[in-house]
Amino acid sequence: ASIIISHQHPSQDPFQSQEDINVTKRVYEAGKIIGIELLDSLIVVGGSDKFTSMKEKGYLN
Repeated sequence: ASIIISHQHPSQDPFQSQEDINVTKRVYEAGKIIGIELLDSLIVVGGSDKFTSMKEKGYLN
């Protein structure tokens, strides 16, 4: 089993905040405990093609 999570930034800025990093790491660790791999955590900007992949940024290693 695996998941991808995402959320939208109302500011229209897809840059990750420290809270985004912290939550991603917590979900990643929780997934390891229950056997569900977190494949990616995405920050998206609605109505555009802007997004940030936490995996590409190195937070899911």
